[in-house]
Amino acid sequence: MGGITSSHDGMAATARKRFVKKVREISVEELSEKISNGSRLHLAKGITLLESIILQDKIAGQQLLLNLLPKTGNSIRIGITGVPGAGKSTFIEAFGLMLANAGHKVAVLAIDPSSTVTGGSILGDKTRMEELARHPNAFIRPSPSAGTLGGVHKKSRETMLLCEAAGYDVILIETVGVGQSETVVRGMVDYFMLLVLTGAGDELQGMKKGIMELADGVVVHKADGDNLRLAKKTVREYRQLLHFLQPASPGWTSTALPVSSIKNTGLEEVWTTVLSFKETMGSDGFWSGRRQSQTKDWFRSMINDRLVDTFFAEPGRKEEVAELENGLLEGRLTVTGAVERLFG
Repeated sequence: MGGITSSHDGMAATARKRFVKKVREISVEELSEKISNGSRLHLAKGITLLESIILQDKIAGQQLLLNLLPKTGNSIRIGITGVPGAGKSTFIEAFGLMLANAGHKVAVLAIDPSSTVTGGSILGDKTRMEELARHPNAFIRPSPSAGTLGGVHKKSRETMLLCEAAGYDVILIETVGVGQSETVVRGMVDYFMLLVLTGAGDELQGMKKGIMELADGVVVHKADGDNLRLAKKTVREYRQLLHFLQPASPGWTSTALPVSSIKNTGLEEVWTTVLSFKETMGSDGFWSGRRQSQTKDWFRSMINDRLVDTFFAEPGRKEEVAELENGLLEGRLTVTGAVERLFG
């Protein structure tokens, strides 16, 4: 049997309401103005624009940077590094809160290590600075290292300039913290601080050159409770070692200070040391000279990056490299011979 033919119930059909989120495009000029007025929301948007790999965003980001360049350079840039577990995030929160409560505007650029397997990052540094993140005078921006060596992000320098344009007078850069290779951050800050622990079990570590020669100040962290006596002993040892090392900044003697972020002790002394450093370095023109040389180094490192990108972007280049790799694996070529053929 054919059955009954269905029909409408007589009610007029209504169009389903669709909710479409309207994304309002903001101009570079408007973004520049908002950042200049200290808007944290627009500062975050500006940094996202700089970190984008989309060509259109890159062009807009550079225009934004160019607009804000005259308002940059008015901050103290402090790089903070140390071994994992030294308490970098805890120290930055306590130190940042002290400065923010004193009326300073503090920007924290926290670099999170990216996975070498998936390329992802947790970006969880902000959650460990809960109190500082809520402070109206503070801005915290976690960024992935994205494969960049030296514990910083490729765009850390440009991010720092945007923060300065937004009126932040103290910039704290927390590096990934992987030991003796945290040297890239030295080339973008005024004052380089090394956080160390007591009882690490390697007395020779303090005598190693590398990162120790780059430090303008050493903070012996977690100097509280049962650890206090040992921390004071470690401070004395580091002061003796720093006395024999060539100073990281001419005319400045690096020193070690005991600090407890839990008890809030030693933080004032660290800030006084930083201000003393600025005064000493500014009196002989070294402060501005270092920043100029850092800009030149930044320029040259970007040339190197661009050369690599341009080289691999040429048509047929990837196929050529793959063919030479096969030759290497089959034993028909040496590595040096393959490179010579590639550039020949």
